Amino acid sequence: MDFDLKSFKEINWNEIELENMGDWPFPVKVLCCVFVVILSLFLGYSALVSSEIDTYEQAVSKEMELRSAYRIKYARATNLELYRDQMKQMQEEFSQLLRRLPTSNETPGLLDDLTYVGTTSGLTFLKIGWLPENKKEFYTELPINLEVIGQYHEFGQFVDKVALLPRIVSLHDFKIENAANNQLLFSVVAKTYRYEQKEQK
Repeated sequence: MDFDLKSFKEINWNEIELENMGDWPFPVKVLCCVFVVILSLFLGYSALVSSEIDTYEQAVSKEMELRSAYRIKYARATNLELYRDQMKQMQEEFSQLLRRLPTSNETPGLLDDLTYVGTTSGLTFLKIGWLPENKKEFYTELPINLEVIGQYHEFGQFVDKVALLPRIVSLHDFKIENAANNQLLFSVVAKTYRYEQKEQK
């Protein structure tokens, strides 16, 4: 039987009943079959394929995350020896810096060192003495108050020689004022540091 779209116009839709499906006109049967097939495909897709696609997309996303994590860990693993060498170098440099910090027994000698450096630079000391300690998390600041008289270039020599001391000393809070005989009064706070090693429990 030929299928003709014009035959839809000749169908009396009031005569079509579900009980007589076998007597339906051929175009109606075709239309009904197409509808059933489309409905079956939609329900099958919704029930089976759609959930599998979601699972697949989640698996692809997880694979990308694992690949990215693998690349990062692989890069770390290939550079492990380099990191170990850098760690050893940092520990050696840290140990060298710690050796440059004075111990409790060495702090009195710093006053002598600063006095010697100042006098050999041509400065005259008016005042030198310890200020109260300032405790930090890993170290303690040990400030020293200095007041000297001299020329500007002599103070420059003093700063240069302080930088060459075997112990770490930094200079802070500079003040320069006029003094007698065309000289300058320098006030400065020199700070050295003591490493506070935490007690192991």
